[in-house]
Amino acid sequence: MLLSWTHRRPTLLGTVTGAIVGLAAVTPAAGYITPIAGMAIGIVAAFISYYAMVWRNKSRLDESLDVWACHGLGGTWGTLAAGIFATTAVNAAGGNGLVNGSYTLILHQLLAVVVVWAYAFVISYGLARLLKAVMGIRVSKTEESIGLDISQARRTSLWRFFEVIPKHKGNPPVIL
Repeated sequence: MLLSWTHRRPTLLGTVTGAIVGLAAVTPAAGYITPIAGMAIGIVAAFISYYAMVWRNKSRLDESLDVWACHGLGGTWGTLAAGIFATTAVNAAGGNGLVNGSYTLILHQLLAVVVVWAYAFVISYGLARLLKAVMGIRVSKTEESIGLDISQARRTSLWRFFEVIPKHKGNPPVIL
C-alpha cells in the first residue's frame, strides 16, 4: 500500500494484492525462518512484485491478474530467501541458510527455482499452443472493450451493478 503512494493513491485491491504477495513469498520458507526474516522477505517481495506490475503495465504483456508478478516473482524470491534466512534454530530438521553460515541451501534453492521455471514455461507454452489451435485464446477487440463480464458471461460483476452500462451496436443485450 505504501508503494502505491509513489505512483497513485492506494486502493483496496492493491492492499489485498500486497498481502497475497507477502503470503506467496513467505510460504516456501515458512517452516525454516524466524518471524523477523519473514517480514524482510515480505518487504522485499512487495518491491519486486510492485515494480514487476508497473513494468508489465508499460509493456505489451497481456496478464491481467498479475499472477506472474505476485506468485511467480514473489514465490521465486521466497524460495531463494529460504536459502538465505533458514536456520536450524527454527527447524532442526532443516538446514542453515546463507546468513547462518551455509551456502549449500541457497544453491539447492537456486537449482529448484531454475527447474520449476523451466518446467512451468514448457508446460504453459505447450498448453497455450494447444488451446490456441483448438479454440483460440484471445477475444475480439470489441468484446474486450465492452468487458469480459458482459461479452462472455452476459453478466456484470457485483461492483458494476449500479453503473450505467453503455449499449454497443450489434452486441447482445445485457442480462443483469
